[in-house]
Amino acid sequence: MVSTNQFKNGSHIEVDGTVFKILDFQHVKPGKGGAFVRTKLRRASDGNVIDRTFRAGEKFRAVRTESRKMQFLYADGTDAHFMDTESFEQIAVAEGTVSEALRWCRPSSEVDVLFIDDEPADVQLPSGVDLEVTQADPGLRGDSVSGGGTKPATLETGAVIQVPLFVEVGERIRVDTRSGEYVSRA
Repeated sequence: MVSTNQFKNGSHIEVDGTVFKILDFQHVKPGKGGAFVRTKLRRASDGNVIDRTFRAGEKFRAVRTESRKMQFLYADGTDAHFMDTESFEQIAVAEGTVSEALRWCRPSSEVDVLFIDDEPADVQLPSGVDLEVTQADPGLRGDSVSGGGTKPATLETGAVIQVPLFVEVGERIRVDTRSGEYVSRA
């Protein structure tokens, strides 16, 4: 069992039969009344984020999580397909639950698949990935006021992000997977 004072960002708990990932939590001790914990939780089954408040000291079932290295094969519109690199066993994960992570995954790339109670549930990515720019408008001199400025660029995975004007088609850039922003040239 996990108590509210053992919460950690990124850990998983079961609330009313549903598995949630703790995104953020805050212990609150008002001047009057009992202490409570304000949390932001992501439902593991469909990725919805909810705000929930618990009394201090409430207990929840701890959820067993395991991360396995797998190769992303392809997404077919309904499922994302992964292969275990050791046993060559293939699994399918509902694309809706991992759609945000798939924006930054190239086919045949290595990723960590998170298993919750032996069921595949999420894809964990490094904080930054290097991707190639496949389409971008040319950056014209004078487009910006003080040398800054951005333009939309399409990456090899199909994601569209804002990049500086000097980035050209064919260049490899580093993208922050948490915010989806341009970091630097790779």
